Amino acid sequence: MTRSNERVTSSARQPTVSVERTDFVSVPVQDMERAKRFYAETLGIHSPSLDAAWPEFETGNVSLYLVDPTKMGAEFKPNSSHIALRVPDVAEARHRLEEAGVEFEGDTLDTGVCHMAFFSDPEGNALMLHRRYAPNE
Repeated sequence: MTRSNERVTSSARQPTVSVERTDFVSVPVQDMERAKRFYAETLGIHSPSLDAAWPEFETGNVSLYLVDPTKMGAEFKPNSSHIALRVPDVAEARHRLEEAGVEFEGDTLDTGVCHMAFFSDPEGNALMLHRRYAPNE
């Protein structure tokens, strides 16, 4: 066994760090004011820092942090991995968002475990309405 293999084996048994939780997920935006209106008014997510340059929206277990990557010298590229937003009733939430002008991608899915409806924010970030109805096993 080489020295590098020893390190891999050793780190596989003992974690290098202890991650406690996810504090926030970055959501890249180009038009900050439009994005703030969408998350605050259309989705109704609370932001204790709505007037901040880069506000956070609290969803209960993790915050969505709106950030303009071009202000840090990076290219804007919307998230393509869906952020699952838990709602009490996917069908009702979808209906209300459609009435507000939000366009969805395809039909609402019933996986046998949960309901999911896919859409994007005005910046093109992938979002999903989600509700698990089957118990965790």
